[in-house]
Amino acid sequence: MPQVSPAERLLQDLGVTDPRDIDLEVIAWQLGVRIKYRHLDGCEARIAGDDKKAIISVRDDVSPGRKRFSIGHELGHWHYHRGRTLICRPEDIGQGSRNKPETERTADKYAADLLMPAYLFRKEAQGMRSLTWEGVKHLADLFSSSITATAIRVLDLDVLPAILVCHGVAGRKWFWRARSVPDRWFPQAELSAESYAIDVLYGKRIGHAPVLMDAEAWFDRREAYGLQLYEQSIQVISKEVLTLLVPKDDEMLDDVDSNSSRRW
Repeated sequence: MPQVSPAERLLQDLGVTDPRDIDLEVIAWQLGVRIKYRHLDGCEARIAGDDKKAIISVRDDVSPGRKRFSIGHELGHWHYHRGRTLICRPEDIGQGSRNKPETERTADKYAADLLMPAYLFRKEAQGMRSLTWEGVKHLADLFSSSITATAIRVLDLDVLPAILVCHGVAGRKWFWRARSVPDRWFPQAELSAESYAIDVLYGKRIGHAPVLMDAEAWFDRREAYGLQLYEQSIQVISKEVLTLLVPKDDEMLDDVDSNSSRRW
């Protein structure tokens, strides 16, 4: 059986059997933590306290889903890093980069387990026949989570094989792969002119339905030639585009040596 994380065990101890019952204010109170929403400069959230009580301050001018993930993130610090005063920048919370400090990655994991516990999330996500932003949005609404955090959770639980990529005007910011996608598939830093994502990034499109795309538009590998994938992009914030890449050809999922030249 999959190991139950501390956040999921807490929810189960509280009798949570429906995502709509994940009340962070109540959970925080049970843990001796108060939550305050306020104007914050230079940080997304912070926690300060002693061994028994703490106060979490959260920016009041961000989306509800973002507020919830920030609270979950700070409760992760409370669980793992109690007694420390921690100030978390926007890039420290819920972004896809794995290059963050270990303390922030640990807090992100706790937040994901608390807001989207595997024992509830997997059951809902497995109802999707294919991975689309519409399906991710449905899950985000159900679990009251941000669309970015929800997409990452789908990949973390390896519900469907896919890659999530974030680009800004300066190039690729981060990406996330499901475990079933071999790590040889490393998205290019710059968006291809052939991609629909570049139109979304520069405001020529708001978003688009999944489109069939040559894999070579996204991956600088000989092996990509002749393979195809589905691309679907959306703009979450100005000048930043999120793209789901879903392999069409099973050959992309073959666990072969990264130096293989079998297609040549």
